[in-house]
Amino acid sequence: MTQLSVALITHNEERNLPDCLDSVAWASEIVVVDNGSSDRTVAIARARGARVIETPDWPGFGVQKNRALDACTGDWVLVLDADERVSEPLRREIESVLRAPAHDVYRMPRSSSYCGRTLRHGGWWPDYVTRLLRRGAARHSTARVHERIEFAGPVGTLREPLQHISFRTLDQVVDKMNRYSGESARALHAAGRRPGLGTAIAHGIAAFLRTYVLRLGFLDGRHGFMLAVSNAEGSYYRYVKAMLLADGAARES
Repeated sequence: MTQLSVALITHNEERNLPDCLDSVAWASEIVVVDNGSSDRTVAIARARGARVIETPDWPGFGVQKNRALDACTGDWVLVLDADERVSEPLRREIESVLRAPAHDVYRMPRSSSYCGRTLRHGGWWPDYVTRLLRRGAARHSTARVHERIEFAGPVGTLREPLQHISFRTLDQVVDKMNRYSGESARALHAAGRRPGLGTAIAHGIAAFLRTYVLRLGFLDGRHGFMLAVSNAEGSYYRYVKAMLLADGAARES
C-alpha cells in the first residue's frame, strides 16, 4: 500500500493548525517542522499524532520546507501550509491517483479566501500549486520567500481544489505583507540589487494594475480592490526596504 506523508512548516499557527491536521488525519504520517512557536502550535501538532521537529534558526521558506521533505518517510509527500485544508473530494482524488500514478509530481487548483470572501479573480483562481510529490522527485528552491518546487519531467493536474483560508482579517494581511516584504528585500540586497524610490513606485503601480485590471480583480468587488492595494503595497515596500538596506550599507562602508 502506498504510504503518504504530509509535510508542513509552522510558526505560531495554533489557530489554523487544528483544522489543517484534522483534514489530513487519514495520511500515513504527518511531519511538522516548527520554528520557535511561542503559542500552542507544537502541543497541538503532537496531540494530533504529528512528528514534530523544532528548529531554532530560520533559514527562509525554501530551506525550511526542504527540511520537512527530508524528514518524511512515505512513498509520496503532500506539502501543505497550516492555513490550507484538504477536502473530502480532494482526498478521494489523491488516493485514486496514488493507486496508479502517471506522474511523479502533481499540481492542484487552490481556492483562497481573503477577509471572509472567496476570490475568483486577481490571480487567485485557479491558482495552481504543486504540492503532491513522489518522495525524492522534487525539491523546493532555496529562496527565502516565494520558493518554488523544482523537478524534472511533466506535471499532472488534479481537479479538486485545495482550500486556503488565506487571510481572516486585514490585520493578518498587513502583518504578512510586512514580513514577506522584509524577507524579499533582504534577498534583493543579498543579490546586490540597489533599487531607487522610482523603482519601488513603478513596481507598486504595476502590481496594482496587474491584479485589479489584467487579472480582473475588479470583478471581486471591494475585496478585489483591497487585494490589489495590498499587493501594490507589498511590492512597493519590498523595494523601499531594499533601498534603505542599501543606504545603510553605504553609510557603514
